[in-house]
Amino acid sequence: MTFQYSKTKVQGCDIIIPCRKNQLLEISDTVGIKQSNFEADFGTFATHYLSDQSKIYLLGIGVEKYSTKIEEAFRTLAFDTKKYWSDKIQVDVNHLSDAEIIKAAIGLKMADYIIGKHKSEPNSETNITVVFVSDQDIEHLVEEGFETAETINRIKALVDAPPNLKTPEYLGQWASNSAEKYNYSCKVIEEKELESLGFKALLSVGQASVNKPVAIITEYKAKDSEAIDLAIVGKGITFDSGGLSIKPSTNLHYMKSDMGGASVVLGIVELVAKLKLNVNIVGVVVSAENAVGSNAYRPGDVIGSHSGKTIEIIDTDAEGRLALADGLSYVIDTYQPKNLIDVATLTGSVVRTFGYSAAGLFTNSSELAETLRNAGNDVHERVWQLPMYDDYEEDLHSDIADIRNFSGKPIAGAINAAMFLKAFTKDHQNWVHLDIAGVAFGSSKYAKMKCASGYGIQLLATFVKRYFKA
Repeated sequence: MTFQYSKTKVQGCDIIIPCRKNQLLEISDTVGIKQSNFEADFGTFATHYLSDQSKIYLLGIGVEKYSTKIEEAFRTLAFDTKKYWSDKIQVDVNHLSDAEIIKAAIGLKMADYIIGKHKSEPNSETNITVVFVSDQDIEHLVEEGFETAETINRIKALVDAPPNLKTPEYLGQWASNSAEKYNYSCKVIEEKELESLGFKALLSVGQASVNKPVAIITEYKAKDSEAIDLAIVGKGITFDSGGLSIKPSTNLHYMKSDMGGASVVLGIVELVAKLKLNVNIVGVVVSAENAVGSNAYRPGDVIGSHSGKTIEIIDTDAEGRLALADGLSYVIDTYQPKNLIDVATLTGSVVRTFGYSAAGLFTNSSELAETLRNAGNDVHERVWQLPMYDDYEEDLHSDIADIRNFSGKPIAGAINAAMFLKAFTKDHQNWVHLDIAGVAFGSSKYAKMKCASGYGIQLLATFVKRYFKA
């Protein structure tokens, strides 16, 4: 799908008209429809034919409160009807705000995503041009929306990819190809160098797998200064069996999605580079496969870490926090970032807390929390802050190591995981942990099985633009 921009409607071309609830009378003269019972509830649509046999798709965008997720209405329309479109369709965005125009472009482009690319006869991509019609110059808005959606589609393809193909090495190659295409830097640190750098926790997680761990370092610098405004660390467990603390077989096939945080990190650095935002950003992905084998790390083991802290292993299925601990320590020592965020599909606890409606946010910075919360509300990728009281530190006490990786209690799981990570942040004052386990992957009306949502790209892109005025 490609886009064009026009100040006037194209005669004889099918057109999409977004309508707010009960707005049809206001725009009836413009669209040429005198009578319709269409009420414009969010996500609904109706088709009308004009005298020249072109079609009007009336798209319901509901009341004002739905503006934050307007892309969903456009995506649904395109997903359901684009098989009936010709090679060109237009959309009238004169009644939409700038933010809604970006969202409309995101939604239409997201409908291009093909989940079944590994079938013997995959669906072919559509070659459709969408003409955005507006009295104002909106070309830059549509371009931003399409670029954003393209990256969202790319990271969704990563998360949905089967784990026999999506190895840690595969993620590294993806990042290298992206960096070359979009003009930023990428380095993939492999096993031997990981050993020399002290990534002991990451290496422990991946030591039973034939697919060896890697750390992927991406950098985009728009400023002359060497100072790093933001570092983002992502959990990249390409398949999580649980290790010797093996998971139940039910839904085990979905553990290919345990690199959802890594996909967000790879995607946001790519998008920042594509949009040429004025920020210096570093992405670190710590990637491994948590496998079962004769060389697997065990419950009861004491392992090292990049920070020098020793860790008692209580549960080998609490592996993501081990990888992140090394990534956080490494990026702080190497780059001294002013702000630090980690993103991970980390705990089932956060899903039990928020369901599938929000990510868990943990930080001691009220400014970062507020900016992320507002950004999330505005793009409908919501976050909600949970506490990090000192009381929770006792749950991670170990008699034989500096810290243990799991409390063993059936309560406060997401908080305990965040407290574990905090121990490896060297008291960084501007650190945020995002637990996206409930929002990165799940049921969808666009597929019969659970699949990637693309959560996090709009959230962090909006955060970067606002917080760094980029």
